[in-house]
Amino acid sequence: MTEPTAQPPLRQAALPTHTLKGHQPRGSLEFLRGFVRNPAQVGSITPSSRYLEQRLVRNARISEARTVVELGPGTGGTTAAFLQAMSPSAQLLAIELDGYFYQHLRGAITDPRFGLELGSAQYLIDYLLARRMRAPDAIVSGIPFSTMPPLVSQRVAAAVARVLRPGGRFVAYQVRAHVADFVSPHLGPPDKEWEVVNMPPVRVFTWVKPAR
Repeated sequence: MTEPTAQPPLRQAALPTHTLKGHQPRGSLEFLRGFVRNPAQVGSITPSSRYLEQRLVRNARISEARTVVELGPGTGGTTAAFLQAMSPSAQLLAIELDGYFYQHLRGAITDPRFGLELGSAQYLIDYLLARRMRAPDAIVSGIPFSTMPPLVSQRVAAAVARVLRPGGRFVAYQVRAHVADFVSPHLGPPDKEWEVVNMPPVRVFTWVKPAR
């Protein structure tokens, strides 16, 4: 299977922005409910802080990206930050495994640049091909590699490394460091930072895919 091919940019009438239909995407209560319902799939009991969101935007260079993929958007706080930073012709595909969060996002965010899939990140390649999207310039992940089955983590890491364009960035924010064990064999050693203005503080790993 080849990498996703280019797709013409979305037709733009006016500067599109994310529209929240009566919902607040960073709702702490919704996030806590998701964690209690399935702690192995949800990496934290609270949404990301604004400081973490902006660090992710910077590290992934969202403003420069044409295609962005988010793995595990949760209640959508990071998603909204990405849409705010993206160019009018860029596209964002979010992949969410939790059905509750998926339904919340469907009702909370309307934006012609935004696409949403319900399913596992290990099928990232299939989702991109089905939508005829170009290879991502940036992939951002909040899914908890430390609690996922190792085989699933391996498949997610392999899929990320395969579809990311040369020179593209993979940014993962995690409480624990397990993600590096799965991704580094594909993309090499990451840059590592801490975002302490977050509850809980998280590690932020940034990989840049080598040019061919």
